[in-house]
Amino acid sequence: MKPNLINMIPAIEGEELVYLQALTKELTEDQFVNFVAVYNGKRKKTDQILLGCVLGFVCIAGVQRLMIRQTGMALLYFFTGGLCLIGTIIDIVNHKRLAFEFNRDMARESMAMVYSYR
Repeated sequence: MKPNLINMIPAIEGEELVYLQALTKELTEDQFVNFVAVYNGKRKKTDQILLGCVLGFVCIAGVQRLMIRQTGMALLYFFTGGLCLIGTIIDIVNHKRLAFEFNRDMARESMAMVYSYR
């Protein structure tokens, strides 16, 4: 029996939980444990992204985009002051979406790593 995702991944939220359950349903128990270990090291919590957005609003625009590996957007935000703060405000409102999209990409990357260990 596979361990529970909720117990293994701290601060997991609804949409991410559903996505990960669908993604990992075909894995064996060992593969699942390996996936969770790799994924936990790569994922970002929504509060971390929100903190980056607030820092981007107050100090250095684009910090939140650097956190989610969007270097081009981070540079654009940096040189335009967060697109005159409008982009940064939008990121504050949509921080959960930014975190989910980043975590989805990290889940796919982690899954590829698990399958390459076979």
